[in-house]
Amino acid sequence: MKKSLPLILVIIAILSCAPVLRRELMETAIRDVNISDIKNNPDMYREGLFILGGSIVKTKLTEKGSEIEAVYIPVDSRGYLKDLEPSDGRFLAIFPRDAGILDPLIYRKGRYVTLAGEFIETRTGKIDEMEYIFPVFEIKEIYLWKETKYYYPDYFYPYPYTYPYPHWWYDPWWRPWGPRWGPYYPYWW
Repeated sequence: MKKSLPLILVIIAILSCAPVLRRELMETAIRDVNISDIKNNPDMYREGLFILGGSIVKTKLTEKGSEIEAVYIPVDSRGYLKDLEPSDGRFLAIFPRDAGILDPLIYRKGRYVTLAGEFIETRTGKIDEMEYIFPVFEIKEIYLWKETKYYYPDYFYPYPYTYPYPHWWYDPWWRPWGPRWGPYYPYWW
């Protein structure tokens, strides 16, 4: 058992550093991309493979397949999102119809994705009432990050905690007999 423990720890360390997408995609694709550079020089980047992170704005089903509009977030060498503060614009990612569909209920607004996509074109669209040029990528592989859920209790007990706890649970000066004195009882009663 003692001899196998270091081996188990090494295996766990190696598996915990695994990329979120296939290794060959991570090694061949471009990760450090500037969306504005792609919009300004689309011919230079055409048919290039990119690793993109994003926060989903909306997902819709079209004739070509599932289309995700996302706000760009840079990724590290393993495909993990670097900063959860979105930056540098938006992009469109199309998941081909013959590969399946991305359900808009699952790939909904606010979820995070990392994807490998081939740059196809730029497309003019709208963000609210403003015209915007979107770089469009065809998705080769996609990873949907798990949602983080926060638990907030249904109650809040302000200090001193009077309900449902008896006052002797929190008051070190409480005495069941005699005068009440101390920081919580500045007067006699």
